[in-house]
Amino acid sequence: MTRFLAGVVASALTVGLAGQQVGSIRGTVQDDDFATPLAAAQVVAVEIGLRALTNDQGNYVLRQIPPGRYTLAFTKDGYLRQVKADVEVRASELTEVNASLTGDLTDMDDFVVEDNLRLSTGTESALLALRFASPALMDSVSADLMSRAGVSDAAAALRLVAGASVQDGKSAVIRGLPDRYVSSQMNGIRLPTADEDKRAVELDQFPAAVIESIQVTKTFLPDQQGDASGGAVNLRLKGVPDEPFFFEFRTQVSNNTQVAGKGQFLRYDGGGVHFWGRDGGDRDVQSNFSESWNGAVGVSRGEAPLDAKWSISAGGKHVLDSGARIGGLVSFFHERDSGFYDNGVDNSYWVEVPGGAMTPKTSQGSVGQGDFKTSFFDITQGKQSVQWGSLSTIGFESDNHTLSLTHLYTRTAEDTATLAEDTRGKSYFFPGYDPKDQRTPGHDTPLAAPYLRLETLEYSERTTETLQLGGAHRFEIDDFLLFRQPELDWTLAKSGANLFQPDKRQFGSVWYPRYQVGTIVTPPRHAGFKPAANFTLGNLQRIWKDIDEDSDQYLANLKLPYDAGDDIESYLKFGWFADHVDRRFNQDTYSNFGDNSSFEGPFEEFWSHSFPFEDHPITASTYDVDYRGKQDVSAYYGMLDLPLRSNLNLIGGVRVETTEIGIVNDPEADATWFPPGSLAVTRLNPGDADVAFKEDDILPSVSLIYTPVESVTIRSSYNKTVARQTFKELTPILQQEYLGGPIFIGNPDLQLSSLKNYDVRIDYTPYEGGLFSVSWFRKDVRAPIEYVQRVATASTFDFTTAVNYPRGRLVGWEMETRQDIGHFVSVFTGLSFGANATILASEVLLPKDEADGFETANINAPMRSRDMTNAPDSLLNLNLTYDVERTGTQVSLFYTRQGDTLIAGAGQSVGNYQPSVYADDYATLNASLSQKLSQHVKVQFAAKNLTNPEIREVYRSGYIDSDVTKTSYTQGTEYSVTIGGKFTF
Repeated sequence: MTRFLAGVVASALTVGLAGQQVGSIRGTVQDDDFATPLAAAQVVAVEIGLRALTNDQGNYVLRQIPPGRYTLAFTKDGYLRQVKADVEVRASELTEVNASLTGDLTDMDDFVVEDNLRLSTGTESALLALRFASPALMDSVSADLMSRAGVSDAAAALRLVAGASVQDGKSAVIRGLPDRYVSSQMNGIRLPTADEDKRAVELDQFPAAVIESIQVTKTFLPDQQGDASGGAVNLRLKGVPDEPFFFEFRTQVSNNTQVAGKGQFLRYDGGGVHFWGRDGGDRDVQSNFSESWNGAVGVSRGEAPLDAKWSISAGGKHVLDSGARIGGLVSFFHERDSGFYDNGVDNSYWVEVPGGAMTPKTSQGSVGQGDFKTSFFDITQGKQSVQWGSLSTIGFESDNHTLSLTHLYTRTAEDTATLAEDTRGKSYFFPGYDPKDQRTPGHDTPLAAPYLRLETLEYSERTTETLQLGGAHRFEIDDFLLFRQPELDWTLAKSGANLFQPDKRQFGSVWYPRYQVGTIVTPPRHAGFKPAANFTLGNLQRIWKDIDEDSDQYLANLKLPYDAGDDIESYLKFGWFADHVDRRFNQDTYSNFGDNSSFEGPFEEFWSHSFPFEDHPITASTYDVDYRGKQDVSAYYGMLDLPLRSNLNLIGGVRVETTEIGIVNDPEADATWFPPGSLAVTRLNPGDADVAFKEDDILPSVSLIYTPVESVTIRSSYNKTVARQTFKELTPILQQEYLGGPIFIGNPDLQLSSLKNYDVRIDYTPYEGGLFSVSWFRKDVRAPIEYVQRVATASTFDFTTAVNYPRGRLVGWEMETRQDIGHFVSVFTGLSFGANATILASEVLLPKDEADGFETANINAPMRSRDMTNAPDSLLNLNLTYDVERTGTQVSLFYTRQGDTLIAGAGQSVGNYQPSVYADDYATLNASLSQKLSQHVKVQFAAKNLTNPEIREVYRSGYIDSDVTKTSYTQGTEYSVTIGGKFTF
């Protein structure tokens, strides 16, 4: 790695030294009508794509330009473009070029502004302009800021947005509302997902290399999808570039402090990920069930893989003789990453006596009988992944028409080996226990809290593909009824997602130490650790899972501008939307049923290493249930932008949306279900648990935008939205990821949630690029969907199900500032500071039966309400960037903190109280330093997660003395070196 880095840096320095004989262009841009400086005007050297923005005094500088003749283009929204051709640049000389731009009132209509911003949202200045032009409350993060922060994918980038966080590292949470309340889109199109539990798109699939910006709309308007309650997250892909042909590359190597150099990376024989993601091992179902199956069933140790990323892209735009423009972009990316920790814990506690201390949760027996298991696991995990894909787009645009075709393909392959060992349970109940000394406590009760070992080998591939065709048109029709120049935009999209999980393997063993009574010696041995719910199972399970989801989506919007009087423009807008989703779920489970074998050896000797070479026939389960699901969402809407005064706008309308969800189950012979209203397990026959759900919703929206002075904008809104059920939540069958694992049973009576949303935001821009903002919002939720614990008939087992709680409420404040320190102190030119903070308070009212259960004598932990799940109580983002334009140096610091978040509400298990589980607050710090080596090449050094916090979940309740750790681990600090360059032709 050292030799590779040295070679790359040396090559880049050679390019830099070769390009030292350069010149510069500087000048001033002013308003031609008022002879005043124009700030934030863009200057582009067309032939090489070099750009600069003017400062508050209208000054700009283009540095490091090779000698030659160039064309300069000067642009600013609301002004006519000016071009100066044949500008000569000489080596080591400074060329001065000034420009005066004339205002263009005709270019200020909504269509042109929206289209221009759509095509150039890769910078913070463009996104800030879009924020003020948007009729809804919008926040965003640009490709430039993502690059400085060193984020690798959309999920990580989303955390930079005010009020945004990420659930499970993959799906968006906006203003404390999780995935079901957030519409995640790509170029305005909602993508399908192969996530078994959610309808949300997994954002970690999309690398920063293909993203131009992430735009988060936090208020619902009728032209948005009806489930955008927390907000709509829109990933804008890189589109047709506004520059001549170019070639761009980027390559990175990285090192995680917990991964490299250990020699103890957790993996397994035959595992790993290859260049294209698909593993080289045997992933087909073995047909011969009369003998043992091939392949590892347990973990092993080895060297960690090398982490590296690279991407290339090429594209450009060509101007035809008619003035129309055609262009395209092709990009390919490949990333290899890994993670490792050996300091993880996963503890399970409960309260057995009301008011008493937390004690270990036991299973498969009781303490009084001396035969039970605990769950005090120490966790080691190694993960390696490969992500690759491509983005292609081609487009045509004229003064009034644009057409674009975009294709995106991503594949993410992950291979994870997890080792979980419980040795602390024995020591808890028998202090001083030594497995090698029979005289210590606990040896006379070997079945009480024995040592446990669980090994999980999991390989999966996630694939997402979308093909999008879209257009925008303005029709120059005079006197079209009361309207002028109607505008039409439309999109057709065909998308698909797939999860392929071949041969997930789970191996469990329980260990008993050597024991001697007189001359009788029982040697140390490993026995099968089998699931409690079904002792006919063996201690090895192998699971095949395949989920396919396809989506066809169509939308069209017609905008009719008209003159509202006093030279004030307004518009009517109408639209239609349809999304057809088809999902196919298939799972096949295999196990060594009825296998009661054992293996002699000390605890340090893994039975899983010998198991594949022993006689353990594996046969198919007959309990799995496959299904076919369909979801159709159709809608139409109308809205009006009505200026009440020159500085006051009313935007209102209504969306009518229809949701249809259908599920047809395909059960195996012994599959079971729970008929509605029953807690008794019943055999599932074809057609018994099928689901057909339909609902029509009318969703009104009204917003006011008030500008009392030019630098202050006040926005307020009220609207209604919905939150939908998932396929899994509606199906009343016994669902398990693996036999014996946690059980989930769907609820066919589950209804959509509805929300009333209230928002107020004040934005103050004291100068170009500066911002102070404060927002207040409230969400009133009717029938929020929450998960609860239930007990089957005769307390045979616990299971989780989804129910509609009576109501919920979430209230919050957001504060944000962006400041150019150089605006106040010239010596700090190039230094910028940004900060945003969110404070949340949430509550859901418990159903009466659940609340009454907490008041029973054996629980005695009364509660009528609790926090909403996945809603952090606070979020904080700080960033400091410093650009030294003269030397081409950039320094950036990014600090992010997420507050306490409820993961699971309090519940009961076997008559004992289980307190709520919260994710403890934690903070991360990222830093980067980038340096231009030449006009075309830049190197960046970055450090991510410098704080390396302990990521911890805790039991928390007013009925226990203090927080008790449930899970914890650290992720390590990552250091990386990136070389990138861009060449124009």
